[in-house]
Amino acid sequence: MVDAKKGTLIVLEGLDGSGKATQAKLLAQHLKEAGKNVQEITFPDYASDSSALVKMYLAGQFGDKPDDVNAYAASSFYAVDRYASYKTSWGSFYEAGGVIIADRYTTSNAVHQCSKLPPEQWESFLQWLFDYEFRLLGLPAPDEVIYLQVDPAVSQKLMTGRYHGDESKKDVHEKDVEYLARSRNAAEFCAAHLGWETVHCTQGDAMRSIEDIQSEVRKLAQRVI
Repeated sequence: MVDAKKGTLIVLEGLDGSGKATQAKLLAQHLKEAGKNVQEITFPDYASDSSALVKMYLAGQFGDKPDDVNAYAASSFYAVDRYASYKTSWGSFYEAGGVIIADRYTTSNAVHQCSKLPPEQWESFLQWLFDYEFRLLGLPAPDEVIYLQVDPAVSQKLMTGRYHGDESKKDVHEKDVEYLARSRNAAEFCAAHLGWETVHCTQGDAMRSIEDIQSEVRKLAQRVI
């Protein structure tokens, strides 16, 4: 049962190219039309100064491979960006009972930073991560996490299309295929271990239709609203 004094936080999670932004936008629009008080948020918050360290990290200024910045340091960059966003943008709306639809959240640290660690350390890392963000920083924990699962080969094709074939535009995560494969394994572990709801977005070697995926996303979101 969601605390009546506070809002509802629904997170759309998935690897690059999974359609998180599109699905989050459509879900928020649907809920607004249904008369709900809704705010969309996305991370990293590139429009804010709080994402400066994230930008430096993704641009390769701390090393040109994801593993050049350890899981705990990289998680801190993203956590600080989230904290700033909460304090300046959506915290009061959430506290007043609003519905927040998030394109990425702490869950992205779980996926992308777990992948830098050996599997036997994943459990302790996740305990540290959620304690850090939800207890120590005071950020709200999600009421529902919807994991958009996409076959890695399909997501690579989509990302290449996003940059019109210009591979140089990819960030340090997107360029590293081996790292993306590890992230996929970490995402599957997190989804199963943490009780995320999984939506299978690919059929064969192509994506299911946006409308088809959205229909499933709406049903899952409805359970906590």
